[in-house]
Amino acid sequence: MTEAVTEPETVVEEPEEAPPAGPGLHQPKRWLIAAGEVVAIVLLVVAAVWCWNRGVVRLEYPGDGGASLTSTRLYGNWLGTAAGAVTLAVVLALDAVRQGLLAVRTRPQKAAGSDM
Repeated sequence: MTEAVTEPETVVEEPEEAPPAGPGLHQPKRWLIAAGEVVAIVLLVVAAVWCWNRGVVRLEYPGDGGASLTSTRLYGNWLGTAAGAVTLAVVLALDAVRQGLLAVRTRPQKAAGSDM
């Protein structure tokens, strides 16, 4: 048997890609987004309370001997809307915190000539 002739592998190095020229994570305008989300959170909580109050109805019926019977009726469409509004408000609160942190915090930039 004869040995197969192999060519030495050549490694082609690709040039480093420059970082994108767009804006970084630290953008002070994110405060405006966070403020808008806080306003939306307040409106959603108010809407959730309103929907919840419409979804729970107390009924009183007169009974024999002066005692009254109290009954509670629950409307699922209003209670579901209230739960959805609260859920959306929580998601917006998490995003508002994230936007606020990104508006304030910065990451240290690497020096142009140093390689780590």
